[in-house]
Amino acid sequence: MLYELATLACPLLEQDSVSACAHGWVSSVEATGKLLGAWRTEIGELSRIVVLRGFESTDELQQERHRALTAEQPFGITGASIQLAMESYELFPFLPDVEPATFGDFYEIRRYWLKAGGIAPTIRAWERAVGPAQSYTSHLIANLYALDGPPRITHIWGFTSLEERMRLRRQHYAEGLWPPQGGPEQIDRATSTICLPETWSPLR
Repeated sequence: MLYELATLACPLLEQDSVSACAHGWVSSVEATGKLLGAWRTEIGELSRIVVLRGFESTDELQQERHRALTAEQPFGITGASIQLAMESYELFPFLPDVEPATFGDFYEIRRYWLKAGGIAPTIRAWERAVGPAQSYTSHLIANLYALDGPPRITHIWGFTSLEERMRLRRQHYAEGLWPPQGGPEQIDRATSTICLPETWSPLR
């Protein structure tokens, strides 16, 4: 399965309408792919609606990308104040496909821009670490590597609270189970954003 992350940046007071328009776009009878998650940013880059979808094939993903690129109002965008970015990803090969589930009220989207050639060693490092750190990585929804643009990965986590997140991270750092050994050495730049699920998000 392939994945798309679409991010709509908009004025703060337009978040509700942008979210509703995005929901309408991905729910259209013309849409392909499977809606997996939709979030509103709360800490980090603010006033963004992020939509995660899965696609069974490259053709299906490209069909939906073509629909957006040739539309006059992709994702229901009605004005120049709204910006759209679409990214294509593949899942780390040892992880299960993303499916709708309940993780909690707080989601973290972490993005790592990697050094050239850094994706392969990062995948190996994560594969070694995910099992031993299971009490933390059970909150991992996906880790994805980009299929275009600069080498980078995006991983998405779900928690019932920010306190739960911090407790698990402190515990696993103290035990030497996290971060994955050999992973941080590949990172050139990193960001983290805390998001809240939209009411229409299958991941909640």
